[in-house]
This record gives sequence, C-alpha cells and structure tokens, in this order.
Amino acid sequence: MTRSPSEPDSPDKDPLDSNSSEPMTFLGRAEVAGRFFENTILVSILSAMILLGGTQIFLRNFAGTTLIWADEALRLMVLWIALFGAVAASRDDRHITIDILARILSPDKQRWVAAVVNLFTAVVALTLAWYSLEFVMSSYEYEDQVLGGYPAWAFQAALPIAFGLIGYRYSIWFLRRLRSADPPAGKS
Repeated sequence: MTRSPSEPDSPDKDPLDSNSSEPMTFLGRAEVAGRFFENTILVSILSAMILLGGTQIFLRNFAGTTLIWADEALRLMVLWIALFGAVAASRDDRHITIDILARILSPDKQRWVAAVVNLFTAVVALTLAWYSLEFVMSSYEYEDQVLGGYPAWAFQAALPIAFGLIGYRYSIWFLRRLRSADPPAGKS
C-alpha cells in the first residue's frame, strides 16, 4: 500500500510503509519489533519442526530407534505454530473470512459489518484467552507434566497469550473501523 506524504492517516495505514517520509513513531517502531519477533518465532518453530521430524524419520528408518520425546514435542510445536500463525494473521486482519455481504452492501455498510465482525472476533478470542488461562492454571495446580517431566503449563501458556493477542488486535481493528465508519463532520 503506497500513500503520498500529504495523504492523511487512515485507520488501516501500514506503519511499515517504506514510502512514508514521516519519522517512525514509538508505536511504529514497536510494531516493527513485534513483527520481527513474531516472524522469528514462526521461522524458529517451523525450522525446529522440520529438523526434528527429519531426524525422527532418519532414526526410525536407518538406526531402528527414535527420540522418545520427539513425537510429543512435534505435537506441541504444531500447536504453537498454529497459535502464532493466527496471531501473525490477526496483525494485518488477514484471517479467513466469508464476504457474502461485500457484494451487496455499500462500502459504508461494509465498514459497519466489518466492525461488528471484528468485535465478535475480539469477544470470542478474549473468551478463549480467559478459559485457556483457567486451563493453564489448573495444569499448574495439578502439576501436569510433558516431555518426560517438564511442567505442562509452561508449554500451554501459549494458548492464553495467543488468544489474548488476537483479542487485543481485533479490539483495535474494531475501534479503527468504528472511527473510519463515522461520517465526516457536517454530514449525516
């Protein structure tokens, strides 16, 4: 998305727009750091999954053995990559959507529908964050273990964190859509 420097900020302005002549704000730098951190986590988990899966295949086929903890670790990594992938998709409002109404509604009404959908997504994600936090706390209380003795809650903590981030981001998308759906002053 390219904008001229004189174009006013819109609610969906990309803080990473390299064509912008404006100095990057603190929030812009935080967004860049957050994207880098999320992408690094995704690449690291995917690389570890490929390496561990390949090692398991090699050991099973050529050495007649396996790493006892590897299958459980791969299942945990699949969960984590799915969660962090969803977080990355939410940063740009790129989740899968069914836009049936987009063909029949005016652009103004589409923004209102998008705001309602964002609010619903935020509520669902924050509800999931709450209940997954309760799940992690009960796992901590009962001292559940994974991978041969490590506390399960440490690995499950990705659930409330990811759902909380998704809920937070969709709350922001909702507020942005509300702001952009307001008619200009003097019009109703």
